[in-house]
Amino acid sequence: MTKRPQLVNRYSISFKQKIVGEIEIGGKSISEIRRIYGIKGAGTVQNWLKIYGKHHLLNKIVRIEMKGEKDRIKELEAEVKRLKIALADTVLERDVLQNLVEIVDEHYKTDVKKNLGQPRSIERTRSKGTA
Repeated sequence: MTKRPQLVNRYSISFKQKIVGEIEIGGKSISEIRRIYGIKGAGTVQNWLKIYGKHHLLNKIVRIEMKGEKDRIKELEAEVKRLKIALADTVLERDVLQNLVEIVDEHYKTDVKKNLGQPRSIERTRSKGTA
């Protein structure tokens, strides 16, 4: 058996632009256009829209900035990074101190947080001094 040569459609630029214009201006859907003109490739028309269309430009953000602004952004990003590291260190230190308080509470069978600011009773200081 011999295979039939595959038929490859080549579309001109003007045809592609006409199709894109019908979609953008005429308001027809891609599936309608494919059906009307017999375009078989699923992504063919989408590719033409990317190349020849104008709608893909609407979602782009163009940012124009001065050189000083760009440097300022880099400085701010570096500061944010430093602050995140400092925050992580502080949170870690707090967690370690909380664990230490819990260990001391268990070991001495007391509530360190509750008794932290209270003066020692006279009886305790005398008994320690005589012992």
